[in-house]
Amino acid sequence: MRRIAVLTSGGDSPGMNAAIRAVVLRGIDKGLEVFGVYNGYEGLLEGNIVPMDQKFVDGIIQRGGTILRTSRSERFKLDESQHEAIQNLKDLNIDGLVVIGGDGSFQGALKLCEKGLPVVGIPGTIDNDISGTDYSIGFNTAVSTAIDAIDKIRDTAYSHEKTSIVEVMGRGAGDIALWAGLCSEAESIIIPEATYDIKDVIARIHTARDRGQKDCIIIVAEGVCSAEDIKKELQDHIQLDTRVVVLGFLQRGGTPTAYDRMIGSQMGAKAVDILISGEHGSMVSVKNGKITYTTFEQASTEIHEIDMSLYQLALSLSM
Repeated sequence: MRRIAVLTSGGDSPGMNAAIRAVVLRGIDKGLEVFGVYNGYEGLLEGNIVPMDQKFVDGIIQRGGTILRTSRSERFKLDESQHEAIQNLKDLNIDGLVVIGGDGSFQGALKLCEKGLPVVGIPGTIDNDISGTDYSIGFNTAVSTAIDAIDKIRDTAYSHEKTSIVEVMGRGAGDIALWAGLCSEAESIIIPEATYDIKDVIARIHTARDRGQKDCIIIVAEGVCSAEDIKKELQDHIQLDTRVVVLGFLQRGGTPTAYDRMIGSQMGAKAVDILISGEHGSMVSVKNGKITYTTFEQASTEIHEIDMSLYQLALSLSM
């Protein structure tokens, strides 16, 4: 292992740059030459690969997004395209690859592994929905961004005595909705992992009103339905002045928190160590607060589960 490359794929997440920086600096510290692939797998197919040194990654740890940029590549799913990508790396005598991304990115990484290329994955997605790890880079920052927005929405909701329905990201997982809702005193939190009853949502609104509270916040995860859907359901049962706010890609951007910088740095360094050790076909993971790793195959057998005790706590504290 003399030369390695790193790429970011799929959706961007705050903290990816910390991971890129760590891969480069750890690699150099271990005597490796490190290359960066622009635009994910698409860039790998196009041969958009450049050498990276200490200067390349100076001052990037505090930046959101990814300096290597990212994309989603449909043609990379083709077998012949995967062989072409490997050949592009071989032409530069690159021996191994670090892939930073989510489930889709790791599916591509596994295909490359099966064709003989040493690959290690780093989980990076704000959704925190990757199996095999307790945490993925970007989640903490996304939740903090969502909470900051909800706090501002609460100010206006209070001033105008309105109910605000806030839709957050997460794909099929409710982690962002649960954490943001619990930390912002939302009256109701609607997530894919728990069935919801619109009558319970209404009951919580009435409870808040009975104690003199005129404003309410309802958080809905995009994996359940849209905020507009919840608004329509409420209007079928109760006269309510509501406002819908969809946070959208706002949650992906911004300066990464200290936690995401720390985790990104630890995961990036660990990925290089795994490549050097020969444990290819693995993903860096966080388990019980420790940085470790698991194989792609093992990770694929696990199911991402939300901490339902937090959901029960949210229900208890929102009455």
